Amino acid sequence: MVLTKKKKIIILTTMVALLIVTGFLNLTLNQQAISTTTGGNVTSASFFETYRVDRDASREQQSLYYQAILNSANSSDDAKTEAQNNLTNLAKISEQELQIEGYILAKGFEDVVVSLTDNYVNVMVKSAELTEAEVAQIVEVVQGQTEKSIDNIKIIPVE
Repeated sequence: MVLTKKKKIIILTTMVALLIVTGFLNLTLNQQAISTTTGGNVTSASFFETYRVDRDASREQQSLYYQAILNSANSSDDAKTEAQNNLTNLAKISEQELQIEGYILAKGFEDVVVSLTDNYVNVMVKSAELTEAEVAQIVEVVQGQTEKSIDNIKIIPVE
């Protein structure tokens, strides 16, 4: 069975639409759960929990997308190679985020989530405000685990 270019585009468009719908439903259901458990007041603990759940769901959807390309008999060798590279990169990013979060928590912070992109590292720390020493500790951890310059590291205190 040979898929035409039009059929491939329809399949990929459908997969992207499903990814968007899944993300929207996940966000909506998480917001309802938060409102139910906190009486409508979103707490910082729920922010961190929600962020992690959303990040994991998004990564799972990306992983499924790449797996579908790898498992498809109709995917070209180039598409399979790119999907494998993207899947490997996704796993590497997830592992780095978890390591950085663990190291920052080990420094005594109450909660933290890290988001890595190609260019930036965003670190959201549970704290009303951070001292210069705390910021320096976080920067040291991030730079020890990534090759990002201080200009590409954003640290955000979350109450």
